[in-house]
Amino acid sequence: MNGKTGRWIGGVALILAPLVWFAGLVLRHLVLKDFTPEQVAWFDQQPFAAPGQLAAYAANPGFVTAAYSLFLLGAVLLLPAFLMLAKIVAAKAPALAAWGFLLLALGLFARVYFAGVELTAFELVDKLGLDQATKLVMDDYVDLSYGLWRIPVTASVGQYAGGLLLAIGAFRAGTFGIVRALLFLWPCTLWMGVLKESEFLSVVTAVALALALVPLGVRVLVDRQVGETSPAS
Repeated sequence: MNGKTGRWIGGVALILAPLVWFAGLVLRHLVLKDFTPEQVAWFDQQPFAAPGQLAAYAANPGFVTAAYSLFLLGAVLLLPAFLMLAKIVAAKAPALAAWGFLLLALGLFARVYFAGVELTAFELVDKLGLDQATKLVMDDYVDLSYGLWRIPVTASVGQYAGGLLLAIGAFRAGTFGIVRALLFLWPCTLWMGVLKESEFLSVVTAVALALALVPLGVRVLVDRQVGETSPAS
């Protein structure tokens, strides 16, 4: 992320990532909108959200595919966004920046794994029908979510620890004030896993992330010294 090109990539990522992430969470929040209250109540009674998400895909595959794709794209864009933030923080808090970014990156890689499982589940709906696909997914849901040797589920913990470390680093470096540090930390507590439901509070966390990162992205694009001489806010 050095030089003009690096700043441009990092700045654009800081702006786009939370906005795309927000769009994905909004659409995922709306995937059950066409079901009756009785159907939604039945989905809520299930131990996991997967049956409702698979039913939503069966009913409106295009909409659900768009929702999950935007969510995944947001996660991918967050990698260079977090890298840019870590680079800024590293000027004054290098250890917190390095460990925070590393752990957050592990969490994002876990999200890519979860997205792969979700795609497979949707393909099962297409090939086998909703009922059989739901049975297959739910019979092995825990193993599918945890992954081989539990590597994905273990990596997902990095989101929580990494978010905390990078938020502390950003505050200590003067990149974020206390409010924006907390706004950044909050979405780092968002659920991890396969075929999860996006509730309204999930959407609000994406707004918090945008409030934390978008202004920083703008500052990165207009001031190459951002994070070193600019005041916290």
